[in-house]
Amino acid sequence: MNVFFTADTHFGDKNIIRYENRPFSDIEEMDGTIIKNWNDTVSENDKVFLVGDFSAYGFEKTSEICHCLNGEKFLVMGNHDTENEQYYYKCGFSGISRYPIVYENFWIISHEPLYINKNMPYANIFGHVHGNPVYTDVSEQSFCVSIERTYYRPIEFNEIKRRIMEKGV
Repeated sequence: MNVFFTADTHFGDKNIIRYENRPFSDIEEMDGTIIKNWNDTVSENDKVFLVGDFSAYGFEKTSEICHCLNGEKFLVMGNHDTENEQYYYKCGFSGISRYPIVYENFWIISHEPLYINKNMPYANIFGHVHGNPVYTDVSEQSFCVSIERTYYRPIEFNEIKRRIMEKGV
């Protein structure tokens, strides 16, 4: 089993294509590409943390998409995930948190970037900022998993750790 992270899929959100200059002509192309990339990357036995902003669709389509994505899925809710936790469980997520979570006693997983300084014993995996150049892709204590920065596919946890270690050397 491998662990993956991704954020800001925004399935069904036609405006995100324009806002973030996504290379898709419409939501069908965007949704289809993200689903294909996800399933080409993640196996059924893997675990995926979706760090917010999953879908702009209603329940039926959101549930359909969630069930067709490989892996066991956990949602750390973002500002566009406005339904209650039960809704997302019914859609197919195995775990849901409205708040940041600590993973493996070191990694703070949050939708929005958190303040982490070099004297703190944590690193932050986050989304929310999409392609905003004010935020770096990776630093010694942070990693942005917004889907625009990971080639529209989830990124494996060991790759995140490898890139962070390179920054610290």
